[in-house]
Amino acid sequence: MIRCLVVDDEPLALDILADYISKIPFLKLVKTTISAIEGLSLVQNDEVDLVFLDVQMPELTGIQFLKIINGRCDVILTTAYSQYALDGYELDVTDYLLKPIAFDRFYKAAQKVLNKKQDNAAIPLPAAEPPLHTNSNNFIFVKTEHKIQKIYLDDILYIEGLKDYISIFTKSERIIILQNMKKMEETLPSKSFVRVHKSYIIALDKIDSIERSRIQIKDKIIPVGDTYREYFFKLIENKNV
Repeated sequence: MIRCLVVDDEPLALDILADYISKIPFLKLVKTTISAIEGLSLVQNDEVDLVFLDVQMPELTGIQFLKIINGRCDVILTTAYSQYALDGYELDVTDYLLKPIAFDRFYKAAQKVLNKKQDNAAIPLPAAEPPLHTNSNNFIFVKTEHKIQKIYLDDILYIEGLKDYISIFTKSERIIILQNMKKMEETLPSKSFVRVHKSYIIALDKIDSIERSRIQIKDKIIPVGDTYREYFFKLIENKNV
């Protein structure tokens, strides 16, 4: 779990970012504050792993804040002014979010931090929960953050891996669960689902088209990885597609 701090002198911005953090399973909000000095204290006491940091603040600017903490934790800058981006990247921020911040862009930035933490083995993540499944061939149960959810296999379009988290894209929604791709691949019936990339499992009957090494399912283009290419195309040939 990545412990987060939000530092911004605008209360509305604090509320928006706190709400976004609450929607992402691998983020945990430690505190929101309008005081850069208070935020600095939390970082220096090693109470947070990631700071969402506004640039223009009265006590300390975001750039001054970055220079003081000197890489002690990950930082994502949040501001309405794009001219600060270069200064931020020179100080090794993880990402730069331009206000107003859309949730999908926020999620992408958070994912960068998760990937970095996992690559460095800096934060041990909770043990993955195996999917719960029945003897039936037409549905599985998966554990989300707040509940156990039933998913009909026929509703699944494709699955995208996010390290120890995966997103299951169905006909009607996106479901994020704490799991890895190998476990999910073993759970799904191989006659209906195939892994085509280290980050993707697809439902064979949901393929709309294949062009070179790209699969289209609805409006999503999914690459076929080198490791999986030969097996995938042999499978397609055997199905007389």
